[in-house]
Amino acid sequence: MWRSVLRFCWVLVFTSVSIASATSGASAHELRPAYLEIATHGSTTYEMVWKVPVRQGRPLAVEPQFPAGCAIEGSPERSLENAALLVRFSLSCEASLAGQPIRFEGLEGTLTDVLVRASLGSENQTARATPGEPTITLQARPQANEAGWTYFWLGLEHILLGYDHLLFVLALLFLITGLRRLVETITAFTVAHSLTLGLTATGWIGLPGAPVEAVIALSIVFLAREGVLKIMAGEGHVPRLSEQRPWIVAFAFGLLHGFGFAGALQEIGLPDGAVLLALFTFNLGVEAGQILFVLVASSVLGMMAMFVPRRLVELPLTYGIGAMASVWLIERLPV
Repeated sequence: MWRSVLRFCWVLVFTSVSIASATSGASAHELRPAYLEIATHGSTTYEMVWKVPVRQGRPLAVEPQFPAGCAIEGSPERSLENAALLVRFSLSCEASLAGQPIRFEGLEGTLTDVLVRASLGSENQTARATPGEPTITLQARPQANEAGWTYFWLGLEHILLGYDHLLFVLALLFLITGLRRLVETITAFTVAHSLTLGLTATGWIGLPGAPVEAVIALSIVFLAREGVLKIMAGEGHVPRLSEQRPWIVAFAFGLLHGFGFAGALQEIGLPDGAVLLALFTFNLGVEAGQILFVLVASSVLGMMAMFVPRRLVELPLTYGIGAMASVWLIERLPV
C-alpha cells in the first residue's frame, strides 16, 4: 500500500510543476476583485468608477447593471491602469440608489468578487458581491460593522487562494517538531506579516511589488531545501538553525509576505473612516484562513503517517513545493 502512496506523491510533484508552469505569469499572492466606487453628486446623480481586472489582454466579462430609471450621462472615460480597465462615468437616476439592487452581470461565471464602496450621504458603506450572490443592495443607513465583515472575507479568501503563502506555511510544517515550536513559529510569522501589512497599507513604508514577489518565491525554495535536508538526514542528525529556531526564519520571511498582502490590499483600497477596522479584520481573515490550513494540513499528514512512513510522504511533497516555487521565482525575476 505504501508503494502506491509513494507513487501518488511523486505524480503529485510532476502535476504541481505542470500547474506552476501553466499558471506562471500570474501572481500567486494576487487579490484581483473588480471594484465599483459610487459617490453622490446631487440627490440622484452619481459619479462612478468601475475597475475590472484585465487577464490575457481582455477585461473580465463582468458589468454592473443598474436599476431601471438609471442612465449613463455622456461618454464614459476608459483607461488601463495596473492591469485593469478603469471606466469613469456619471449616472443619473430617477430615484436614489439606496434600497435598489445593483447586479453584476457575468460575475456568476467567474471566481472574482466585486468590492463596492459607496457614499450615498454622510456615511460611507462597503458591500461585496460574489459569484454566488452577484446582486447587492445599498443601504440608506449602513451598519457600522459592514466594512469589517467585508474585509474579513476578503482576507480569508486571499489567503486560501494565495498558493505561495500556503506552500510557505506547509514547508514550515515539515521543519517543525513539537507543538510548542509550531505555536512559536506560526506566531512569529503572524506578527511579522501583520507588522509590514499594517505599515505598508497605511503608507508608512513600501517596496516595489515585483522584487517582493520574487523574494517570496525564493523564501519557499529555501524552506523546501531545508526540509529536504532534514528529511534526508533522518533521525539522530544535528539540527540545522532552521530546525532549531524556525521562528527566526518564519519572522524574517513573514516580513516579506506582509508586503505581498499589503500590495493586494492597496490595490482594492481601504474604506474612508474605517481604515483601522478594515485593516484589522482583513488581517483577522488572513489568520483565520492560515489556522484553517494548518489544522487541515496537519490532520492529513497525521492520517497518512498512520499507513505509510512519514518520510515517504514528506520527501516528494517537499520536492514538489521547491519545484513549484522555482518556477515562480524564474517567472518573477526581471528580464
